[in-house]
Amino acid sequence: RDSVTVMGTATSGCVRATVTDAFSHNYRVTIVEDGVFERSQASHAVSLCDMNAKYADVVPSGEVIDYLTRLPKGLFDQPKGAP
Repeated sequence: RDSVTVMGTATSGCVRATVTDAFSHNYRVTIVEDGVFERSQASHAVSLCDMNAKYADVVPSGEVIDYLTRLPKGLFDQPKGAP
């Protein structure tokens, strides 16, 4: 695996910590723009802008869903192992 898609609450806290940790471990990071929340709209907007500039791509959920539905079937199947 090489990427992480992030959704959650506290954009400036928990979401940002997850994004920076994933980025620091060399994952490609996508933040689902309408899948994150912060009580303060100003803090939310500034956090998304900053993370988009440094650590992640901020993308609307529709684009994320479109991308995921186009992935080949079985791409993430685990090996079956020996019988």
